[in-house]
Amino acid sequence: MNWPPPADTDWNRKAVQIEIRDIRKEFGKFPALQQVDLTIHSGELIALLGPSGSGKTTLLRLIAGLDYPARGSILFGHEDIANHPIRERRVGFVFQHYALFRHLTVFENIAFGLRVRRRRDRPGEAAIRARVLELLELVQLAGLEQRYPAQLSGGQRQRVALARALAIEPRVLLLDEPFGALDAKVRKELRRWLRELHDRTGYTTVFVTHDQEEALELADRVVIMNKGRVEQVGTPEEVYERPASPYVFHFLGNVNVLPCQLAQGAVRIGAASLPLCETPGLPPGAVDVYVRPHDVQVVAGDVPGLDVTVREIRRTGATVHLRTVLDGSDSPFDIELPHLDPAAVGRAAGDRLRVALAAWRLFPRT
Repeated sequence: MNWPPPADTDWNRKAVQIEIRDIRKEFGKFPALQQVDLTIHSGELIALLGPSGSGKTTLLRLIAGLDYPARGSILFGHEDIANHPIRERRVGFVFQHYALFRHLTVFENIAFGLRVRRRRDRPGEAAIRARVLELLELVQLAGLEQRYPAQLSGGQRQRVALARALAIEPRVLLLDEPFGALDAKVRKELRRWLRELHDRTGYTTVFVTHDQEEALELADRVVIMNKGRVEQVGTPEEVYERPASPYVFHFLGNVNVLPCQLAQGAVRIGAASLPLCETPGLPPGAVDVYVRPHDVQVVAGDVPGLDVTVREIRRTGATVHLRTVLDGSDSPFDIELPHLDPAAVGRAAGDRLRVALAAWRLFPRT
């Protein structure tokens, strides 16, 4: 049978669901993970996203068996493997810095996991060769099997590392900042390639990243972590368009935060009043409006909205960035407009504008 097989074969149904239940992990007195619960569906590509110290890499290491939890369960299917050694989990692991053996050829690097199996589980030499050559085709490196890592580009080395992880037919594929050592252009190319590879092979895949764009582009769902806890889990659209907390709003891109007062079906921002389209579930009083710069629209002066004064203008690619100040406030208020938007043409510092908020959320004052 050709490898990988079509998506509807029994081979692809070896992808396993992962259940993480009440996982806790401390390093000394530092709580690296605090009561983490998470379901990773069979065949799903999920991203663990968060800043340094959020617990994402620690969680990946616990799934891999490189470390063990203080308490809690990690189920592969119905089997709790939380305290099983790594050799019993059959996971494929790809590191940021490739971790290839410099003295081995590409072929031998990929074959390594098969050659070190116990004798009764080890494939024959012909089967190993067939698997390695098929994997080289899969990762688009056919013909390079006799090269050494030093003779490859960074992107090619990472493809070899991924092929090595796939060689053992893992139940779970784990990637720790897999593109972190690559330049921006190569990262973008490999992101698209990894998504296509995942769709072909159907592995349950977990990857760690601190890059929001990477997570939102690649993943079926995103797990946003903060201080050892899960802040939100959802599709890229859900976590970006409907952040569950101010932390998620701030972490996923730029945001303006406007202090205001909530009362009588409206929020009052300075001298302006914005009607509420739905009940916010918050008591009257001091709240904050969260709005992304690209959700701010310049409108005519007779349209209800907020009045701002332009302080700075800069252009980045196809976007014009306006740094403004809201009337009655010293806080900056950022606006992003397409450069072809008539509202962006001919603007200068000192201009006064009326703006409306196309999409925004309310959170309690922090």
